[in-house]
Amino acid sequence: MNKQNRNIKKKDLAVLGLAASALLILTACEKSEQSGVNLLPAEQEEQQTVNLFSPMEKTEPDTENAARNATDTTVAMVEEKLGVAVAYKTYTAENYKDKTYDDVALDRARNNMDDIYLLNPDAITALGVEGMLADLSGLECVQNLRDVVKVANTVDGKLVAIPQEVVAYGLFVNQDLFDQYKLKLPETPEEFLECCRVFKENGIETPVGANRWWLETFVLAQAYADLYNGGNTAAEIEALNSGQAKYSDYMRPGFEFLQTMIDKGYIDPEKALVSEAIEGEGPDFLAQKTPIVMAYWGAANAETAYGKPSFQMQVIGFPSSRGQMPVMSMTGFAVGAQAEHKETAMQVLNEILSDQALQAYAEINRVISPSKNISVECVPALKRLNDRIEKNVFVLGANANMKLEQWGNTCLVVRQLLGGATVDECMAEFDRLQAETLEQ
Repeated sequence: MNKQNRNIKKKDLAVLGLAASALLILTACEKSEQSGVNLLPAEQEEQQTVNLFSPMEKTEPDTENAARNATDTTVAMVEEKLGVAVAYKTYTAENYKDKTYDDVALDRARNNMDDIYLLNPDAITALGVEGMLADLSGLECVQNLRDVVKVANTVDGKLVAIPQEVVAYGLFVNQDLFDQYKLKLPETPEEFLECCRVFKENGIETPVGANRWWLETFVLAQAYADLYNGGNTAAEIEALNSGQAKYSDYMRPGFEFLQTMIDKGYIDPEKALVSEAIEGEGPDFLAQKTPIVMAYWGAANAETAYGKPSFQMQVIGFPSSRGQMPVMSMTGFAVGAQAEHKETAMQVLNEILSDQALQAYAEINRVISPSKNISVECVPALKRLNDRIEKNVFVLGANANMKLEQWGNTCLVVRQLLGGATVDECMAEFDRLQAETLEQ
């Protein structure tokens, strides 16, 4: 494991990142017998079992939810078509005590314990650099992938992971409160701060509800709005990887923005530092005490999150120099380079990620598909965010091409800011992290 990943001590971060896109996760029961067309080599008489490591327990067979239905649909399609069984090896926190999902996934992949792995971006980067993941670029399904998916999961020229779903983060806003105070939905950081000022002056104690996981979305949107939308992405990333450019120069405006929000009381840093996502700020948002929170696409669909507010809700991008900016991240399925059932695992993955399977998955879960051929109607609240994504306006919160892992590191440095560190001290931490990547 490289130094930058050793420095990311996230006991919960990896699991939360995967939970934020929990609709991805295959949790179907292992099946011992299958009928259907067997596309494996004719000489292979016995049904083969492919092992997949994922972060969640199996769902009870009689559980009714969208994730279960989507999972069952795609798994059944694959197992029937290929005549294989897919067995799920699941992460259970109590079994691994203080080890994160990332810790366990990295260990299992390095020891060839499974065939397919569902990985977080930083684990994808680490294992890709080490040559532990197979190159998926030859799979038929790759022809249909959005460019952003291929860019985010390419390491040393090899496509090493592919998601079932692209996760978009945005600002969830109470449109009724914006209308009440005659405020337009903000496009830039300056406009956002002005909205917060109006809310504060009208008795709303904390305009922005925050937690200890997702404030980095503000930073990433402002840091990389030009990098990903200015037409010079590859060259800018190469400059960062070589040390010709500094991550801290990109990050500083976003951290100064967060510091301003802290100084003016627009967020509560002490509460944010200890709050879990949605659990901390969700009740105040739903009670209309806080007009703005940040969350991921699926939260607008889930009744347990923000799927049924009592007010008109809109989901927009984060403020940036280029307007409302979605922040996109993704986990990914990968195949071990030395997997015991590598050939069969590649076939399984190709079917799971085929347009046919992805269409079924996306329609049930109402998510952004990694396939450029699949578009699913979203709920009205997500239309503004979706319009930006469809126009290819967004930033990546995680990119395996960047030697310095983005999502986890930025989250941890933001926590330092919440804990009282200065912006200069936070920038020094990015310089230190970048220096470590240059030594490798």
